[in-house]
Amino acid sequence: MDVIRHILELMEEHGWTEYRLAKKSGLPPSTVANIFHRNTVPGISTLETICDAFGISLSQFFSEGDFVSLTPEQADLLKRWSSLSSSQKDAVLHVMSEMGKQV
Repeated sequence: MDVIRHILELMEEHGWTEYRLAKKSGLPPSTVANIFHRNTVPGISTLETICDAFGISLSQFFSEGDFVSLTPEQADLLKRWSSLSSSQKDAVLHVMSEMGKQV
């Protein structure tokens, strides 16, 4: 995978410039400029910071297929879901099922 090209694709999807990427990620503008103008492949920590700015994980960045971007609300829901017990998950699914019937 061409990491730099993929970052450029993500920037284009979001309508971001190099300056905007630097602002959103908190990286120094010089670091962002080096990636594109000197073809410097970012290290893992820098790439993770860039991914955070785009709201994706490293695994999503490197995935070959399509991935679904979650809203902050959806990500929070999944995070909370993973900490529930089996019986709690069953209860939540039951409530959601009932709510779906009312719509």
